Amino acid sequence: MSRRVLVASRNAKKLKELRRILDEAGVAGVEIVGLDDVLAYDEAPETGATFEENALAKARDGAAATGLPCVADDSGIEVDALNGMPGVLSARWAGRHGDDAANNALLLAQLTDVPDERRGGRFVSTCALVVPGGTELVVRGEWPGTIARKPVGEGGFGYDPLFVPDGGTVSAAQLTPAEKDAASHRGRALRRLLPALAALAEG
Repeated sequence: MSRRVLVASRNAKKLKELRRILDEAGVAGVEIVGLDDVLAYDEAPETGATFEENALAKARDGAAATGLPCVADDSGIEVDALNGMPGVLSARWAGRHGDDAANNALLLAQLTDVPDERRGGRFVSTCALVVPGGTELVVRGEWPGTIARKPVGEGGFGYDPLFVPDGGTVSAAQLTPAEKDAASHRGRALRRLLPALAALAEG
């Protein structure tokens, strides 16, 4: 029998990413469900000052409301020339939550005069796992790269079309799902959760 684990997200791409990583690692006995698969509950606003605070708050809420182990992530992009911003504000940088095109356009506008050698940054993903009455685990993954001068590619989401990973020549939006899983900030963070998820399946 599979152990159900809630991922506190309605983003189908995030759910698929975790399922792919579990499959690739050979972790059986875990059934990933999203927020659309459980009874609705009040989700607290993301008011934390750090990715860690937001991820842990979301995971605690999900575990308390459903009784299921809950994984939540908070992720975004940190740009060196903007002193680490947008950071936790990444999804609503342009003012409206999840408007990828507007967020990308604003970031590009803010970096118009920044030379190529100073356009460094990183994607950050912090994932929290909260097991009701048990474990709380928070892990972090980073994916360094540079911010391009225009969006390229149709894949991915968020700032992927603007982000060129270190050592690469194409944007994150041009990578295949498997290539992105292998390198991405969320892939790196989720792999750090695998031992705990495997232990849940065995327990």
